[in-house]
Amino acid sequence: REEISVMNQLEPLKLEVISDIPKHEVISTFRHGEFEDLCAGPHVESTGKIPAFKLLTVAGAYWRGDENRQMLQRIYGTAFESQGTLDEHLERLKEAQRRDHRTLGKELDLFSIHEETGPGLIIWHPKGARVRSIFEDFWRKEHYKRGYDLIYTPNIGRENLWQTSGHLDFFQENMFPPSETDGQNYYLKPMNCPFHIMYYKSSLRSYRDLPMKIGELGTVYRYERGGTLHGMLRVRGFTQDDAHIFCTPDQIGKEIDGVLDLTFDLMEAFGFDDFTMSLSTKPDKAVGSDEQWRLAEKSLMKTLDSRGLEYQIEEAGGAFYGPKIDVNIRDAIGRSWQCTTVQFDFNLPERFGLTYIGEDGGSHQPFMVHRAIFGSLERFMGILIEHYGGAFPTWLAPTQVQIIPIADRHIEYATSLYNELSESGIRSGIDTRSERMNAKVRDAQIAKVPYMFIVGDRELESETVGVRLRSGEDLGPLSLKEMKKRISSEVEDKIT
Repeated sequence: REEISVMNQLEPLKLEVISDIPKHEVISTFRHGEFEDLCAGPHVESTGKIPAFKLLTVAGAYWRGDENRQMLQRIYGTAFESQGTLDEHLERLKEAQRRDHRTLGKELDLFSIHEETGPGLIIWHPKGARVRSIFEDFWRKEHYKRGYDLIYTPNIGRENLWQTSGHLDFFQENMFPPSETDGQNYYLKPMNCPFHIMYYKSSLRSYRDLPMKIGELGTVYRYERGGTLHGMLRVRGFTQDDAHIFCTPDQIGKEIDGVLDLTFDLMEAFGFDDFTMSLSTKPDKAVGSDEQWRLAEKSLMKTLDSRGLEYQIEEAGGAFYGPKIDVNIRDAIGRSWQCTTVQFDFNLPERFGLTYIGEDGGSHQPFMVHRAIFGSLERFMGILIEHYGGAFPTWLAPTQVQIIPIADRHIEYATSLYNELSESGIRSGIDTRSERMNAKVRDAQIAKVPYMFIVGDRELESETVGVRLRSGEDLGPLSLKEMKKRISSEVEDKIT
């Protein structure tokens, strides 16, 4: 270590890397000709040993993602075992670029981010807000149906709350600085957990009250370094679909099973049906008794096994406060996204002194399970945009039908169609611009509206609509009644 430090004495950033490497770990260097540098490896002697490689791009990057540190140049490249697999990978990268939610978000008028409001803070535009409200309504409906109680909690909390929870000891670098009011420090909440615990503590609880399932679409704020922010996928203000389940030891298995049921049902409704699972177990340093860990890990494993699910065990990969299941979804172009987490927490019930009166009349500590299905609505929206390439299925589309009158004389009939669709709950628009019909159709296709209703003399006379899909397919003249039934069916069945 000393020898390598001397070798890099004129390289302060490398010295920083060396100092961060644990003392028990080996520090390795690789030499190419006269050039020698730090590297964990592996290396090859020549690029001729690599069957297929490509340099992708060069971009500026802050040292360790910190915008207050030096700006460096980062060179991106990739390598594969054959030219064919490299070409496939490059095509996937092109497709991912075409689906980039930041570009589509602007083109489709879904959201924006402004320097004036601050980096990592999302402004939801009306169309994006419509999509969000649709899946929020769906989320609430599914949770009420499964016995959850939903609450609202404040966006700020006193300093002593975060001291009790341990956030100020372990998470403060990710919290925004406090503001002082009446001699008290208040922090923007980085997590919803302490507030749900406050609700639990608002009354004396009995085993008869359990399981208690408390959910919230709660907005939280976390300081993320500017260099790590990325559209909607990495932000500073976001809404989590949080829930906390307080239960007795014998209720754990059923509740975990219920969470996975809800996860798969929700994700499949949004068009995701390819899942990978992982189970993270007890690390060397942990809170909670061995019995608590054993019971929790056994319950998670039993639930996964009973469903015949394949999963990877991350030995000692759990948080210090409890084991967890992570669920990854795979999108339309094969990328994996970690969304759902089912996490036991043995720490907060102890810190806050949570209890319930058991059947034996004694005081017991409840098990607490934290779970989030989507993770954050902002991130999930970004994933959805890229999964569908902005072409949301009919049930999610902000505008489901665009009515296109061919000439001014058709506007009155088009307006009557618009009114009838709106009364039926079908989200529609009407294009009354003095443009050619083909231009209006093209604009609706660019906006990725699922259905276009063309209205001309023939449709006016027969009281029908000329139906075109955003794919360009022409379904011909159909009655409004028939189309209302078709659209309602797609919405009801969540056709993706």
